[in-house]
Amino acid sequence: MEAGERYLACVEALRAFARTTGFTEAVIGLSGGMDSSIVAAMCVDALGAARVHGVLLPGPYSSGHSVEDACALADRLGIEAQTVSICAPYQAFEHALADACGGALTGLAAQNTQARCRMVCLMALSNAYGWMLVNTGNKSEAMMGYSTLYGDTAGAFAPIGGLYKTDVYAVARWRNGHARADGAVPPLPERVFSKPPSAELAPGQDDETSLGVDYPTLDALLVAHVERGMDAEELAAAGFEASLVERVLDTVRATAFKRALEPPYPNVDFYADHSSGKTFQV
Repeated sequence: MEAGERYLACVEALRAFARTTGFTEAVIGLSGGMDSSIVAAMCVDALGAARVHGVLLPGPYSSGHSVEDACALADRLGIEAQTVSICAPYQAFEHALADACGGALTGLAAQNTQARCRMVCLMALSNAYGWMLVNTGNKSEAMMGYSTLYGDTAGAFAPIGGLYKTDVYAVARWRNGHARADGAVPPLPERVFSKPPSAELAPGQDDETSLGVDYPTLDALLVAHVERGMDAEELAAAGFEASLVERVLDTVRATAFKRALEPPYPNVDFYADHSSGKTFQV
């Protein structure tokens, strides 16, 4: 399936899910990163710009360019965007949990608390206005458990939940190129494509360093294992480093419980005969 077909399949699945569940408007957190940017574009294509509500949720480690890119995206898509800082609620949690966490809220607990603060804000808006919270997770991160339960796993539907990270970039390139072909301004700012993916939950954090492998290598391994059913021995014979294969497959098995709590995603045969996770039939 080509990038354009994948993009349109995701949009149609999102539109069908909203129609089935009775939602007419959507809310999405805008981080200035790739995943939230392309999902925002999908929301606009599925529901119309007037029915999509973007929310910037800057935290203590958010970069200036992330805010700029999120605002530029909203302007190009023509969607409403508001800012709700999570700094104050996060600081309140830092204070409240310090003693219970051994003197300070640090490390993974601190990072995940930031993600959960963002989802509390988004869910409050969803409840207040009846908007559907749209999830922005991709399949690479889901397979590796690289997400926060009750944080960035929240949402009613995940339009790119069946796409690996490298394919997310491919459909985004297609969407921008499709806009140019129609004489429109490409929705995603170029910096969204060029900057290293990062959740910005700690100083200098980037996703590939946290995962311990670059996305192209990770995705090639995951597609071979998840979609084509190759086991550890076959993956090593195919040229993947044995230690990486062991670590990735161990992580995939160990984080299955997190995938069980993630929202549904499009039931489209993107890759091969194998699939995993909860899907929604278009």
